[in-house]
Amino acid sequence: MREGGKRVGFSLRTLDGEQGVLAHIDYPGRYQVGRYGVDLSLFEALAFPVLERGLREQELIVIDEIGRMELFSRRCEEMVIRIIDQDEQHLLGVIHQGREPFTASIKTRGSVEVIAVSHANRNNLPAQIIRRFSGR
Repeated sequence: MREGGKRVGFSLRTLDGEQGVLAHIDYPGRYQVGRYGVDLSLFEALAFPVLERGLREQELIVIDEIGRMELFSRRCEEMVIRIIDQDEQHLLGVIHQGREPFTASIKTRGSVEVIAVSHANRNNLPAQIIRRFSGR
């Protein structure tokens, strides 16, 4: 989210059109990333119904991103593990590069394929990801 050319926050949008403000410079509170206060209750209210439905319907689940703001939620960590542990489930997730213990543990799981995004590969990644999830 930008105002006057400066970042003031981050929005959360589900693919079915729900949205809200995940973090903002004007949010006080317990959960902070840099100068942004994080609205954990909004995150959980919007994200978890969609993720639960994806688990039930065995759809491809896309999470952009699994980062510091999202990981204030213990439920988020539990949900990501539930999704990864489902044999029939497919997860496409963007995960931050930091060395936070939870995300580091995800990256080392045998069932997880990590693709680092770089300037050299970023234009070819969409086709590669489509091939990966379509079985071609």
